Amino acid sequence: MKFAGKVAVVTGGSRDIGRAVCIKLASEGASVVVNYNSNEKDADATVAEIETAGGRGIAFKADVTKPAEVDALIAATREAFGDEIHVLINNAGGLVARKTLAEMDEDFFNSVMQLNTTSTFLACKAAVPFMGEGSAIVNLASLAGRDGGGGGALAYATSKGAVMTLTRGLAKELGPKGIRVNALCPGMIATGFHDKFTPDAARENVANATPLKRQGRAEETADAIAYLASDEASFITGANIDINGGLGFS
Repeated sequence: MKFAGKVAVVTGGSRDIGRAVCIKLASEGASVVVNYNSNEKDADATVAEIETAGGRGIAFKADVTKPAEVDALIAATREAFGDEIHVLINNAGGLVARKTLAEMDEDFFNSVMQLNTTSTFLACKAAVPFMGEGSAIVNLASLAGRDGGGGGALAYATSKGAVMTLTRGLAKELGPKGIRVNALCPGMIATGFHDKFTPDAARENVANATPLKRQGRAEETADAIAYLASDEASFITGANIDINGGLGFS
C-alpha cells in the first residue's frame, strides 16, 4: 500500500494506459481522480472497479487543454479528498491523425501540441501549488519523442519531445520544493491508440523487431508509472524512462 493516504490525479484516466494507472494506484491505497473528456462510461466503469476492490475514486470531466477546466479538475480533487495532491499523472494526449508536413496545416499542428504538451503544462501549473514535499509528477512522453515517430507522426513526435524537455525543466525548478518530475516513454503498447492509428501488419513488424518479440501491455506501463510516482523512486527526477521491450535505447 505504497500510496496509502495519498491523492492522485490521472488525466485521460478512462481507458487504456490511463485506466490501468488509475486501478494500479488505487490498489496501492491512493484516492484517485479519474479525469476524462468524452469517455464518461469508461470513466465510471474505472471508478466502479476501484470501488469494488475497496478503493476510493471519482470521475471528473475536464478538457485539459482549457485552463478553466483544468482548474475545475483540481478544485474538485481537493473538495473530494482534501487540500493536498500527492501524485499527478499527465496521461491525456493522442496522435489525432497521421499527417505529413505537406498534409497538415497550422491549426492541426497546434491542436496536437495543445493536446499533448499544453495539457501537461496546464495540469502542472494548476496542481503544483497544492503539492508538497515528497509529491511526484509523471508525464507520458513517447519513444516517438526520441526517434521522430513513424510515418505521419511528425506533430505527435514533436509534442512528445517537448514533454520530455518540459519534464527536465520542471524537475530542476520543482526539485528544491521536494517535488519530483519524471516521464515515461512507451514504445508499442497494445492499446486503442494503435488499434485506431496503426495497421495490424505494421504492429506485427514492430513486435518482430523488438527484442522481446511482442507489444507491451497497459498494465506493464502502469507498473512503471506507479514506481516513478512512489517513494521507491525518491532519488529519480528529470528522467525520461524507456519502456519499449528493447526496441530503442536512449
